Amino acid sequence: MGHDDLTIGCIEMITGPMFAGKSEELLRRINRLRYAKKSFLVFKPSIDNRYSESEVVSHSKRAYKCISISKGSDILKYYQKGIQAICIDEVQFFDDSIIEVIDFLAQDGVRVICAGLDCDFKGDPFKISATILAKAEYVTKLTAICCVCGREANMTQRLINGEPASINDPVVLVGASEAYEARCRHCHIVKE
Repeated sequence: MGHDDLTIGCIEMITGPMFAGKSEELLRRINRLRYAKKSFLVFKPSIDNRYSESEVVSHSKRAYKCISISKGSDILKYYQKGIQAICIDEVQFFDDSIIEVIDFLAQDGVRVICAGLDCDFKGDPFKISATILAKAEYVTKLTAICCVCGREANMTQRLINGEPASINDPVVLVGASEAYEARCRHCHIVKE
């Protein structure tokens, strides 16, 4: 599925719910870049420090060194001519400047590989992800397995103290005793 033979700039988006293997797929593409001896940089938002401050880490604990940045435009501080690929994990957490940066890089001949959630726990699209999906030449949409029924899951269920979250809960919830599960559309619940 990789597009390693491309010498012109393009945008690739790896998306889906939590636990679908987005970071795992990004790490697989990073490995291919390494084997092909391509020059590349890897970024993630500093807000994502679940497993590591300085690595992209999948839930299966595979990891690769990265640069943690707080806003999308910070990528340009590290970018220089000759870099062939830019990999960005958890892209949905960046500010709007990430869109302009991704467009600029692709236009400049860089292969830009993004990974991120398509929708929040309510099932609403993340604006950043939706925009990248619309602009991308290549989209890989992954699914997980529903924790309730075992079908293909395309939704992320937020649980707070074991109960489905409310529609009034904030999209980013810091410091709550929350958990997430992958769910199919039929088992996904958002309380009114």
